[in-house]
Parts: sequence; structure tokens; C-alpha cells
Amino acid sequence: MALIESSILIVDDNDQICESLELFLGRYFSDTTSLSNPNNLIHTLENKYFDVILLDMNFSSGRYSGNEGLFWLKEILKRDKNSVIILITAYGKVELAVNGIKEGAFDFVLKPWENEKLISTIKAGIEIRKSRLEIAELKDQQQILNSTSDKEFFFLKGTSPEMKEIEQIISKVARTDANILVHGENGTGKEIIAREIHRQSKRNGQVFMSVDLSSLTDSLFESELFGYKKGAFTDAKEDRAGKIEVSHKGSLFLDEIGNLPINLQSKLLTVIQTKTITRLGSTQSKKIDFRLICATNKPLNQKIQEGLFREDLLYRINTVQIEIPPLRNRKQDIIPLCEYFLVQQTKKYNKPQMKLSKSALTKLQDYMWPGNVRELKHVIERAVILNSNSQLKPEDFVFSELTENKITDDILNLIELEKLAIKKAVKKAGGNMTKASEILGISRTTLYFKLSKYGF
Repeated sequence: MALIESSILIVDDNDQICESLELFLGRYFSDTTSLSNPNNLIHTLENKYFDVILLDMNFSSGRYSGNEGLFWLKEILKRDKNSVIILITAYGKVELAVNGIKEGAFDFVLKPWENEKLISTIKAGIEIRKSRLEIAELKDQQQILNSTSDKEFFFLKGTSPEMKEIEQIISKVARTDANILVHGENGTGKEIIAREIHRQSKRNGQVFMSVDLSSLTDSLFESELFGYKKGAFTDAKEDRAGKIEVSHKGSLFLDEIGNLPINLQSKLLTVIQTKTITRLGSTQSKKIDFRLICATNKPLNQKIQEGLFREDLLYRINTVQIEIPPLRNRKQDIIPLCEYFLVQQTKKYNKPQMKLSKSALTKLQDYMWPGNVRELKHVIERAVILNSNSQLKPEDFVFSELTENKITDDILNLIELEKLAIKKAVKKAGGNMTKASEILGISRTTLYFKLSKYGF
């Protein structure tokens, strides 16, 4: 007979009973542990996971009230409200059984026990434990997903050869669990690509968990990603699953991975390699099944050369790399995107349907779109809000500061564009090179190199 994969803890002050139960239950369950001193109970629970706990009601000689068992029952549930506890005693009374179940026990068994009844009670307890954990996991997922439910993500198929090639890559990689790295400038739609991969994958019925790594400080990194146990730190009022744990069976999207500090990259690498996490304040590791998709606008190979990114981490995250070209390099997609966003924004603001004039379309196509698709959406949204006419004209569209400098077809030389971008970033940062490098999306070392190269 195959053993049932489960872990059972026996807590009884009688060594003979512990030994007898271990031998008997060992025929049915894969792991049994016994404990004769309840003072070691909490330490044991902090270091090992158990599906069912068999708990004696009385531990001191001459005491038969069951208060000791009720005390330890409360202590266990205080730390894990999903614990399944079966109370067991030689001095059972109906009142004692009722009190125990009222306090949160799953069931009550008398000594001497009936073997068949004991086994069936434990089996039922294992199923209840599984159900409780599944419900807790769903609640954790819902709590985190509620915070991002207002985001709008839609994958609009492009007409350009570049986007058609990306669509083909997505259809191939989505069927696998290969790790994907999406690279592209800010605003190109890296998260939309990641969500489309998830939508076409076998995990599409499960959670898509998006994490912006650039927003996590060193102190928040572990608690947000790995979760924590109650009491792990001052504000840890209750157990909480981390975002990696919530992504179990689904897809985990790590945005801005190029911004992750080097001292935190080793922790992330360990999780990716082992697919296990340990909550803060706990010593128990948990296996997590997730599909990994990462995104960055940084040149990671260059960051490796600068000692700012781990080479072994890059190898882990980019089994397949998808490069999203900037909008200025795929002009064919501008009109379809404009038309889509126009319909979307008129519905959002309860405006009558609007159209774009030919001259407006020309202006939109000629613009360089340094902010890519994100900027295009914002430009259309602003025009819809401020206009009450049925047709939008060129003057209805206001571009960023770059427009004032005539960044159109007049300047197509990439070196000149780069020089201008560096000048504007340094000016905007007030001469602060760290801020300027962040605006440009490059490292400070690279910025100094380019300043020297262009003779600034």
C-alpha cells in the first residue's frame, strides 16, 4: 500500500503512546514525528510543516481537566490559524470535546482509539488542511490582485513587420515554461507583451503577478517578494504571502529587473534556481511553481561589464529574449494605435465618437515619440478631454518639450539625437549626473563616457 504524502505530529507525554502511534501511523503516512514535552512544541512547529497535529489534552500527572491541551491548542492556532488539530485523551467528556472544537480543534479522539476511526479522522483532517491552505492562497491572491485591478492592458496586433515577428515569437514561447526577457525603451509596452505571453500560455487560468522591482527598497524587497510570518518585524501584524508565493501555478512578471541592486540579485537568483521561498520569520521553505517573465530598458550586457548585474542571473532569465522596437522605428503602427486609443478614451470620458483629420494623422506620424506608446496614449487622452469637436486637428495635439526643438525628420542622425538627449537630461537634472543618468536610463559610468566622447 502506497503511503499518503503527509506529515503528522504526535504530542503526548506518554513515550509508549508516542512510539506506538509512530509505528502504527507510519504504515499509512509518509512522515510521522512525536513529541513528549509540549514546551518544545512551538519550536518544532517553527522548523517543520505538519498537515495534522494529534494533541494530548493532559500533560501533568493527576490533572484531567484538559486545560493544558486547550492552552496548547490556542498557542498553535495563534501562530497558524489553518492548523488541523485532533485532540486525544483518555479522560474524554462530551463537554471537553465541545470546548476543544469551539476553540478551533478539528476533531476529538478517545484513548484507547479505534484504529480505523483514527486513520479516517486523520485522512479527513489532511483534506481539510489542503482546503484551508487553498482558500488562504486564493485570499492572498485576491488581496494583491485587487490593488492592480484598475490597470488596462490590451495587446493590439501591429501591422509593422517588427510587431508581426514579435507576435510569432509570443505564440511559440507562450506554450512553453521558458524564462523570457522582454527588452525595450520606456513606454514600448513590455508588460503588455508579458501579459499576452501569459494569456496564450497553459497558465492563463491562473494569476499573473506583476512586480515593479525599481519601486522596492532593500528593506521591502524580502517582505514584498517572499512574505512574512506574524511577528517577523514590528509591523507584521499577521501572516502574509509574498508576491512570488501568490504567483504559484501562474506567471511572475519582474519589471525593471535592470534596476535591481547587485546585493539583492543573489537572493532573486536563489529563488529562480530552486523555485522555493522562505517567508521572513520562518524557517520553513515552500516550493513555488511559476513561469518567469522579466523586463528591462537597461543594456544588461553592459551592466555586467560595469559590475552592476550578475552574469549568472542574466543567463537564468533570458532563455528567450524579445526585443520591442521603439515606436519611431515602426511608423506603420502609429495610425492603428491612434485609432484604438481614440475609441478607448472617448468611451472612458463619455464623449461622442471622434475622428482624426488627415493633417492630424500626418503630425502624429511625423513625431519621434520619445515616450513611445505610453506617450501616444497620453497625447490622445489629453486631446479627447480638452476637445468637443467631432474631428481632431493638428493643433489639438501637444507634444513634449522635444517637439519645441523640432525633433522630426530634420534630425535623423542617431548621434545628434543622443547628444541632444544628454544635454536635455543634464539640464533637467540641474547638473546632477546621477539624476541625469536615471532620466536617460543608463549608468553614471556610461554617462561620463558619453560626455567625454562628445566633448561636453
